[in-house]
Amino acid sequence: MIILIIVIVLIIIYLIATYNLLIVKRTRVKNAWQQIDVQLKRRYDLIPNLVETVKGYAAHEKEIFEKVSEARAKAMGAKSVKESAEANNELTQTLKTLFALVEAYPDLKANENFLRLQEELTTTENRIAFARQFYNDVVMSYNILCEQFPSNIVAKIFNFQPAEFYAISEGEKEVPKVKF
Repeated sequence: MIILIIVIVLIIIYLIATYNLLIVKRTRVKNAWQQIDVQLKRRYDLIPNLVETVKGYAAHEKEIFEKVSEARAKAMGAKSVKESAEANNELTQTLKTLFALVEAYPDLKANENFLRLQEELTTTENRIAFARQFYNDVVMSYNILCEQFPSNIVAKIFNFQPAEFYAISEGEKEVPKVKF
């Protein structure tokens, strides 16, 4: 009888410990996603300033400014991890087009305001990349716990669902072509 009580107490302790660990991991996933959101917000705030600076030099390049604005709005309106990844990948591509346009304007490339904004955006892009990597690491840890035996039993009992990874688009997986 005492052995049975000890086994039951150990099972209860295991269930409680595993449940709490799942809560911690799920909360870390949410926190990591919020860190991506913070960096994306910073990026969204920088983009209008960058566009306005470039507009002064390249007012006739209206189409690229519209594309950047549309991509920014789409990215800001994304609801899921997948939508956000796709929209932000599209925004990254339009920003690359904007910076390619800048190459045609030497005065703009030397403009102090533009250089400061470009540096801020580069720093933000690096922070976003780090936040995405951190998010995916945390998601991996959480998902392993949700799928690994015997913690998967506790996860199923309490309806813990695996989290979605932040994926990049197929276009970003291509190796860039370098020409001299």
